[in-house]
Amino acid sequence: SDHEDDLAMSEKKAEEGNRPTTYHYPSIGADLKDVGKGYHTWNPYHTIFYGSIISVLVVVLSVFYRSTEIAEIWNLVVELIAKESNHKDFWVILTVIVASFAALIMTITIYLMSRATSVYLVDFTTYQPPDHLKFPHDLFIRNSRATGWFSEESIAFQEKLVYRTGLGNETYMPPGILASPPDLSMARAREEAEMVFTAVLDQLFATTGVKPKEIDILIVNCSLFNPTPSMSAMIINKYKMRSDVRNYNLSGMGCSAGVISVDLAKDLLQVHKNCNALVFSTENITQNWYAGADKARLVSNTLFRLGGAAILLSNKWSMGWRSKYTLTCTVRVHKGATDGAYKAVWQSEDEQRVVGVALTKDLMTVAGDALKTNLTILGPIVLPWSEQIKFFMNYMQRRMESYTGKEKRTPAYLPDFKKAFQHFCIHAGGRAIIDGLEDALKLTQEQVEPSRATLYRYGNTSSSSIWYELAFIERCNRIKKGEKVMQIALGSGFKCNSAVWKRIRN
Repeated sequence: SDHEDDLAMSEKKAEEGNRPTTYHYPSIGADLKDVGKGYHTWNPYHTIFYGSIISVLVVVLSVFYRSTEIAEIWNLVVELIAKESNHKDFWVILTVIVASFAALIMTITIYLMSRATSVYLVDFTTYQPPDHLKFPHDLFIRNSRATGWFSEESIAFQEKLVYRTGLGNETYMPPGILASPPDLSMARAREEAEMVFTAVLDQLFATTGVKPKEIDILIVNCSLFNPTPSMSAMIINKYKMRSDVRNYNLSGMGCSAGVISVDLAKDLLQVHKNCNALVFSTENITQNWYAGADKARLVSNTLFRLGGAAILLSNKWSMGWRSKYTLTCTVRVHKGATDGAYKAVWQSEDEQRVVGVALTKDLMTVAGDALKTNLTILGPIVLPWSEQIKFFMNYMQRRMESYTGKEKRTPAYLPDFKKAFQHFCIHAGGRAIIDGLEDALKLTQEQVEPSRATLYRYGNTSSSSIWYELAFIERCNRIKKGEKVMQIALGSGFKCNSAVWKRIRN
């Protein structure tokens, strides 16, 4: 099969001491429309405001060159007013002056009213499961064999794969899957959900000092477990939150849903002032353990593990001084208009009517295309002008070469995003994803270490993986005041979403 061929190629590359080249970053040039989307994020009121201020300052500085001249000019103005008050054009001139100052004040007012409200990341917590839920590779194989669900061929395939995914021997599984025999019931899935959110929310409330009743907005994202009442309702009931809390429950949005939740919270905090927003990001594993024989669906068994994260955001001025980060921007890209991208990660029944999530062989190509679009939009927002000029000149040169029909064309220029960010949180979706982004962005081993360490220690925890990576960076004391972090995640649909944070304090 295609998956066996890919695995054989990976083994051959590993024997040669090289990483498997399973990731494809498209070499085609960026779409100018995508570049424009990045520039459109610049608020036009900024130009009006800064232009007005600069104009006034230029006039003031050029006229009031020395402080001694200010008094002299003022005296002349007073004398002129006293002398010319009866002049026929005096009131016209005075009206123009007053109207000019009124226009300047109005411009400043419009700017202050239209500028985006700051969104602070007060703090976040990640779930640390107890030791009795550890799921080493040998236990994975023993339990899979003991269930009687898998053929020896399927077990052998999973055994080969689990040792090559980048996962270590200290990842975790929920109690339902570790039970003998496995209990994949709704009750066990609810137990997993409550176990994770209780641990992270208790810790977050204790760390920040914020009480559950002080939460104004609640957002939960979990793709594959959607009970009724929802998981957001479970949290409201558990912590007895206010009846007017604005709650949202996002489902089916894949591993990039963590950034989607942050983006939704950001938009809500622009509308609702003086609010605290709580985001809970997780994936429920209990009912999504695939028990069939399709190799495309068996891959997920070797990757996904137990995890979750809670994030407290706020737009309160009083929270700014005690927060860790401020949100700079978010970029969301959805490639679902094309069938290949739409079906790259696909939940369905196999031939034996067993439900599972299939990862197609085109997944890496689709991921590369989504990443390219995201970075193209993100570039104009975050890159220094030196990189933007290089990128634009390269783009125009490639366009000219395409019009002239030149056979040997200039390769596409990928901007150096290391000049915009000091730290990177790449979704720990698998070793090939991390390898691909490391090569595409020309990152150092130290810059991708948070992603590799998270994958090794916790596995693919889906949407919460980027928060485990940020926690790793913090524990290593690598991030300093003023430095920026890029979180980038890939998910079904197919989506590529990114968020940029700036550190407020050491």
